[in-house]
Amino acid sequence: MPVINGMTNAKLIVGFFIIVLVFFTSCGERGNQKLPGDVVSNPKSASGTEVNNLPVIEFVKDLHDFGKVIQGEKVSFGFRFKNTGKTDLVIAQVNSSCGCTVPGFPKTPIKPGQENVISVMFDSAGRKGVQNKVITVVSNCQPSNTVLRIKAMVIVP
Repeated sequence: MPVINGMTNAKLIVGFFIIVLVFFTSCGERGNQKLPGDVVSNPKSASGTEVNNLPVIEFVKDLHDFGKVIQGEKVSFGFRFKNTGKTDLVIAQVNSSCGCTVPGFPKTPIKPGQENVISVMFDSAGRKGVQNKVITVVSNCQPSNTVLRIKAMVIVP
């Protein structure tokens, strides 16, 4: 059996297949935080020529403090927002940094001038102490990601 630098053909073939396997499995898309192509409107230039026609998501506030929460309690808050832009606002998805935080959002386009709410429910079961959670809103605005935050002090009874 031929030997190349101390390796047999079988070892070379196995090594080659491992490299190929790693290459193909590492090229997968991670995190599906992209908008569908039909709702994206990229500006034509950096001068702002088309930017004025994009939707604008404007929140009344982007941080809510629940204060003291007893462990096991579920608390909710609605982040009010308005589309202050000139075209329809489409929210593709809303993600939270933790499974204990469940967001809800409108699935239909929000017309210019209209208001709506992104609701967030925080479940304090199994948590204690200071909690800071991040909610990411993915929309057809520029920039496409808007960050909301909630916090709470979970007290163990």
